[in-house]
Amino acid sequence: MSEIPGDLRFLKSHEWARVEGDGKITVGISDHAQGLLGDLVYVELPNVGDRVEAGNACAVVESVKAASDVYTPVTGKVVEVNNALSDKPETINEDAYGDGWIFVIEAEEPDQLNELLGPDDYAELLEEDDH
Repeated sequence: MSEIPGDLRFLKSHEWARVEGDGKITVGISDHAQGLLGDLVYVELPNVGDRVEAGNACAVVESVKAASDVYTPVTGKVVEVNNALSDKPETINEDAYGDGWIFVIEAEEPDQLNELLGPDDYAELLEEDDH
């Protein structure tokens, strides 16, 4: 199992959220999720300026095996997207918690992060899934 960064929060659907110093929230999919999907071939990004609701799909990642929705962990406005993924979606496979980020949100309700799983709880969820 891959290392789970301690500064992240997770949805049960395997998205991660990192609170940045400016209060914005960077979102991506976990290393576990990219591993299940396999080689990614396409990423459909949300639009900058879109208002997204916590728990709703707002992006799509496609692999040779399947397409999977990416859900937003908090409600807010998309302020940045990782356009590099359009040309190189496999960046998510190579660096899920770093350069493979998908979008950044300006959260309306940062308290929603408290409802997400911490790294230890997420690791526990993955162990349960493996059994």
